Amino acid sequence: MIISNAKRVLEIEANAIMGMISVIDDDFKKAVEYILHSKGKVVVTGIGKSGIICKKIASTLASTGTPAIFLHPAEAAHGDLGMIVRGDIIIAVSYSGESQELVNILPVIKRMGIKLICITGNKSSTLSRFGDVVLAVNVKEEACPLGLAPTASTTATLALGDAIAISLLQERNCDEEDFSRVHPGGSLGRKLLLTVGDMMHTGDDIPMVRDDTLVKDALFEITSKRVGAAGVLDGSSHLIGIITDGDLRRALEKDTNILNKNARDIMTIAPKVIAPDALAAKALHEMEKHSITTLFVCKDGKTVEGIVHIHDLLKKGVV
Repeated sequence: MIISNAKRVLEIEANAIMGMISVIDDDFKKAVEYILHSKGKVVVTGIGKSGIICKKIASTLASTGTPAIFLHPAEAAHGDLGMIVRGDIIIAVSYSGESQELVNILPVIKRMGIKLICITGNKSSTLSRFGDVVLAVNVKEEACPLGLAPTASTTATLALGDAIAISLLQERNCDEEDFSRVHPGGSLGRKLLLTVGDMMHTGDDIPMVRDDTLVKDALFEITSKRVGAAGVLDGSSHLIGIITDGDLRRALEKDTNILNKNARDIMTIAPKVIAPDALAAKALHEMEKHSITTLFVCKDGKTVEGIVHIHDLLKKGVV
């Protein structure tokens, strides 16, 4: 019974989200354009369960490039309306469209000449009559068997808020650098802010040999620098290859007498490189893509400035 009930809840809420696709129409476009062209911030307001969803919508907007705050409608009537200034956009959320605390502040908002985007399940409600744009959240049923606790309706509203936020992000052409400015903390911040240059090994810590270096000496270089590889340089000190632990094993399988050969004889040519200003997350992507654990760092693609190992990414919390 528990499992079947849980599955029923997820099915109802999934259907509620799918039902929101029909709401993405000219009114949705108009709402996004109002926000896109506004000179102020977005103020998201609602009470009860809708208020909790409003906080998430405001947070998502703010973290994706749209300045936004949450305003509690009850507190708004007691002074917090001062948070709103001309040029702002209001997103008001109420499934019934009749939440008294919200209805009480609507006349003040309209007198200020502020655009009002309404998200409601009742297009004939008081909230809808005040709105410049009304986005309907119509769900066939709540997941609550009593039909009382907001469940499917709040899930659908949350998804609609995400659709607004991501549409704005894409219209503004926000990239990883923009995103990183508002996410400096935690693992996400590390992935978006740390560059390869912040963690690469430099100077004498870079394992490198000449193309005519004996393999036995190259082996010593690999072992002493402890990154499992060494770069191979030509006479102009340009990177032309790499010798890894794997290269050594494969060479030994073919010929046990390799120690007196030259590095060029067993190296892998054209090793993968990365620029020092590339994000550490990109280095991880390249390693995963090519199934490697080491990248040489070259600003011009051939002059070695450093080396980064997957263990460096692990230590910095990028992985």
